[in-house]
Amino acid sequence: MKISHNGQFTCCRWDIHKEPEYEHDTNIRNIDPITFFQENMRSFRKGLLDGEPQEKCAECYQVDKHGKVSGRQRQLLKSGVTLDKFEKTLLSSPMLEYFKRSDGATALMPIDWQIDLGNYCNGSCIYCLPSYSSALATEFKKIGLIKELPPKPWTEYPELVDKFVEALARIDQLSYIHFLGGETLITPAFRKILDRLVDKGIAGRVAIGFTTNLTVWDDDMFSLLSQFREVNLGMSVECFHPINDYIRYPSKIDKVQDTCLRWIEQGKKLNWLMQFRVTPTNLSILHLDTLYDFAHEHGIAVESCNFITKPEFLRPSVLPMDMREKAISKLKNWIEKHQGRKQTIINTRNPGTVTDQIIQDAQSYVNYLENEPYETDRLPDLVTYVKKLESNRNNSIINHLPEYEELLRTAGY
Repeated sequence: MKISHNGQFTCCRWDIHKEPEYEHDTNIRNIDPITFFQENMRSFRKGLLDGEPQEKCAECYQVDKHGKVSGRQRQLLKSGVTLDKFEKTLLSSPMLEYFKRSDGATALMPIDWQIDLGNYCNGSCIYCLPSYSSALATEFKKIGLIKELPPKPWTEYPELVDKFVEALARIDQLSYIHFLGGETLITPAFRKILDRLVDKGIAGRVAIGFTTNLTVWDDDMFSLLSQFREVNLGMSVECFHPINDYIRYPSKIDKVQDTCLRWIEQGKKLNWLMQFRVTPTNLSILHLDTLYDFAHEHGIAVESCNFITKPEFLRPSVLPMDMREKAISKLKNWIEKHQGRKQTIINTRNPGTVTDQIIQDAQSYVNYLENEPYETDRLPDLVTYVKKLESNRNNSIINHLPEYEELLRTAGY
């Protein structure tokens, strides 16, 4: 399950097809999270059991189509089920009796969570939303892209945090919690919820994960984090190339790399699981191989959970044929240089299959660029957007990505 920045419950962490809107009967203000899971999700589970395509699963369907391992495959694996041997593994799954008896109803508890803490953030990534970045929200309002700042996140209401933590404490088999921001390390609720979990005496049996944008270092967090059974660290970066500064404004790639190396060193000492979290766009995909190089050098997997859908004009599918071919060529060269065992890696957090997992991620973008329909008609929208941002940031996409100059000029830059 997932709780969004506004307190809205959704069926899983990959249900991001559209920005979750406030709905009275599915918000923590009005419903207990366990009640939502057991009762409100009943019709959704019934649809899955009946084999009906679900709109909420659109992201995973697209990911599966291009050979990337989707969130639904990873969750199926936790039930012992795989897509390539579906019938056999379903029949041997320890969850089979629950599936057979169920009409969507369940007495089970939600044991795997994503918690969106709010929009405290010092970054203004161009693909982000005001509800996930306070810095971007302020900028958007200044340049007229939004009229009002987003409302306060649910984590700023102590009574809602209490309600949520109390619900987690009732889940005996609570297994994993992943925290997202904003930037988690500057969000007060991150430490607050961790402290509460420790106070409840459940930290030692729960694994936690969090994602950082590699602009923050916090020595004080290590003693708190060490009290949990396991720590998974997600490190957000697009590539190790100057275009990263433009996309993840106002970060500087040299400082990001230095901070990244500090996290890697500390994470290896503490035996943390670490991954790079990446959101490839049409501006970064030409240099995505620089991230794969860095990740491979340091033995860390790369996870791009889905193909970006919004803003539509940032999709890699907006690129014309010649630019796609350049990106495909670089990715194929990387794959050929680092050939692995060509196995399907579903457990992307297995440190023993890092090279194969990176190859798999790279191949999924080759497949995407080769097969996704062209959307070059969105290029003028891209130009309009970046020019609007640049009017406030006093930078230029051409300076960071000179190889795109002709393409962007022809679209009105």
